[in-house]
Amino acid sequence: MTVSRRNLLQTTGAASAAALSAAGALPAEADTPTLNFVLIGDWGRNGHDHQRDVAAQLGQTAAAINSQFTISMGDNFYENGVDSLDDPQFQSSFERIYTAPALQSPWKITIGNHDYRGNVQAQLDYAKTSPRWQFPARYYAETHALPDGGSLDIFYLDTSPFIKKYAGTRVDISGQDTGAQLAWLDAALKNSTATQKIVIGHHPIYTALAPEPDYDHDQPDLIARLDPVLRAHGIKLYINGHDHNLQVVQLNGLTYVTNGAGSQTYNATSAVIRGGFVSGNHGFMTIAISSKKLDFALIDMSGQTLYAQSLTNA
Repeated sequence: MTVSRRNLLQTTGAASAAALSAAGALPAEADTPTLNFVLIGDWGRNGHDHQRDVAAQLGQTAAAINSQFTISMGDNFYENGVDSLDDPQFQSSFERIYTAPALQSPWKITIGNHDYRGNVQAQLDYAKTSPRWQFPARYYAETHALPDGGSLDIFYLDTSPFIKKYAGTRVDISGQDTGAQLAWLDAALKNSTATQKIVIGHHPIYTALAPEPDYDHDQPDLIARLDPVLRAHGIKLYINGHDHNLQVVQLNGLTYVTNGAGSQTYNATSAVIRGGFVSGNHGFMTIAISSKKLDFALIDMSGQTLYAQSLTNA
């Protein structure tokens, strides 16, 4: 289902000025310097399914907020990833689509289940070819300085190997050690001294949608194994793609954002549960972050702010 702007405001309350500023809807507050960036998921379709339209608005919004980098939520190339480093999709779905000057800054890459249908190593190797394609490992972390003197740690996960139903399918997760990845994440979160922390993965943990007869939007494998690690370390924001829409749901102090509307989308047929926000609009996400606050917004391909929220770093 698509939530109307009227219903959205009734559900979420008036969006804060700072959150709207993160989307470029209002001028930035001069006394609140922030690190700004954009995020997009589930996008690589050779320009089809409104990928070009979303890319055009992504570039405009990135310029308006002075975005420093772009985060990809995975499923970078449909339907079956890439075959090799010479696969033409690197050009037809990436280089020739995201051409705006504001999108020539680094792209921080994660991978999804459709990428696992192809050659994941080729996507890793492409980082040696493209100056903006940054993908050092299947899972990794980066630290960014914040303008007000704090720091941000972003943890990029490889969630496909956790999904048990992929075993033995075209989504070739064989040989991936999820125990080692969880141990790495647990240690990295424990040792992090950053003032702000965000965790990124392709698959959702919790969504705003009820199960359908042939599809469960929540991911029980991640609920069982990943969610407890995030909560043990006080993580407040987990962002994913995979579902081809935009969603926000909050559970016991943790905000889960689905940002999978970079090309093909769908209007969910499930009932919205948990009081969440859902939109089938094509779009992307923005973040403006300081040591004390994180403002995020979901933007559609016409540049309208569909949802905006502030998370305070207590």
